[in-house]
Amino acid sequence: FSAVYMTGGGTAVTRVGQPDLGFTTMTEMIASASAMTSTISVPLIADADTGYGGALNTYRTVREYEKAGVAALHIEDQAFPKRCGHLDGKEVVSIPEMSTKIRAACDARTDDDFVVIVRTDALAVTGLDDTLRRCAAFAEAGADVLFVEALRSQEDIDHVRREVDLPLLYNFVEHGKSPLIPVPELEALGFKMVIFPGSIMLSVCTLAQRILREIRERGTTANLTGEMVSVVAFFEIMGLQACLDLDQQWAQGASVVIKTP
Repeated sequence: FSAVYMTGGGTAVTRVGQPDLGFTTMTEMIASASAMTSTISVPLIADADTGYGGALNTYRTVREYEKAGVAALHIEDQAFPKRCGHLDGKEVVSIPEMSTKIRAACDARTDDDFVVIVRTDALAVTGLDDTLRRCAAFAEAGADVLFVEALRSQEDIDHVRREVDLPLLYNFVEHGKSPLIPVPELEALGFKMVIFPGSIMLSVCTLAQRILREIRERGTTANLTGEMVSVVAFFEIMGLQACLDLDQQWAQGASVVIKTP
């Protein structure tokens, strides 16, 4: 893949053990982002929720994400505390308030290639017309990419695509509110980015529950080993052999030039 995406919901679940209801802090999100950028060689796109405050907070958020090696982030127009975009009960801030935060985000970046993606959750709150007004205002404020959360139908998609000139991001959420349109079709519709924030996480949850049931009911996972990688293969995904080779070279007195991702 040409890029990696760090989900806010996934970070909430894995780092703080909570649902996606605004529990994670900027510091926790940056810690996760830093861990990812230190081990990958492709750009990281990261969720930055609401920017973690007002315009000044958003300015600092962009600076800190940039320092962590993030290549792009998205901020949203939800009111705090925010929640997963595919849950009900969301609220959004005013267009002027969000536009101010977007200007702050754009001014904060020191790298011209750093991408500011702006997400609006207004579709489920104030409707399509307001969503389109927000897209126009957010583009004027400086957004590089627009992310209309929880598009509900092909009709919604057509309206947004027709009215928005900026590149669009599509959020592919299984069991969510948006249709599961294959990437080639989304590309044909004009979307430039597609994220899959929950695909692995939701699948792992199902498998983990199955394995735990096996342990509780049978006391063994022997009949499931065919669906598992070996311990060595698992660690090799994380660079096991490269680490062992480095250790061996140092033990033999060699000096090694290490290329970072």
